[in-house]
Amino acid sequence: MEPTDQNLSKKERHELRRQEKLAARESNEKKTKTTRILLWSFIVVFVAGTIGLIIMQSSKGPAAKFIGGTVKASDESDWIKGAPLKEAKVTLIEYSDFQCPACGAYYPMVKQLGQEFKNLTIVYRHFPLPQHGNAKIAAQAAEAAGQQGKFWEMHNMLFDNQNTWSSSNFAVETFNAYAQTLGLDIDKFKADFNSEKTKTKISADYESGSSEVDGTPTFFLNNKKIQNPQNYAEFRNIIQQAGGTL
Repeated sequence: MEPTDQNLSKKERHELRRQEKLAARESNEKKTKTTRILLWSFIVVFVAGTIGLIIMQSSKGPAAKFIGGTVKASDESDWIKGAPLKEAKVTLIEYSDFQCPACGAYYPMVKQLGQEFKNLTIVYRHFPLPQHGNAKIAAQAAEAAGQQGKFWEMHNMLFDNQNTWSSSNFAVETFNAYAQTLGLDIDKFKADFNSEKTKTKISADYESGSSEVDGTPTFFLNNKKIQNPQNYAEFRNIIQQAGGTL
């Protein structure tokens, strides 16, 4: 049982008051210290979160820069790889020239995008530039191979060996050799190479892009013309921000 003030001497009451004040002061100091700790903890968490958000946003890279109009939507007449058209969430249309050095530089990037993104549809359309003497016949070789189910295999072979045939006077013979390497019926390949069907397809691709394409390669993301990405990381970010899933 604690003693009451009446049972204490004056000196004891004074000491009790002193101890009570000391206890109150210590309690207030403890509360103040706890408040400061909580405040600083909040500040640290807030700052860390803000920095993390900034880093996350910056790591996404730039979004696609749309710089022009549109072209006809992809359909079954196009050469397509990746996600089927009906399932595609992101479509990348490329107007390209097999002899174009810049197209050759973008070729491995586009190929890797197709390997990384599950819901990306890649569409290839011919746009052989008149200053490239072997570009149109290279397109004919790809089309002829396509009529035997090997368009993309010939596409890859043409780009992989671009330096071999681009300035050659014997490019047709080289393309025939590629057809044999791919196991194609060489007589059919030669016939399809020179057919009106093949030439009409190439002309149709070219005409479909003629109002918007002023150089190769030119890319259209979900049917809208974009500025060419500077590197693979930028290209990858653009596809991801458009809805591409890995």
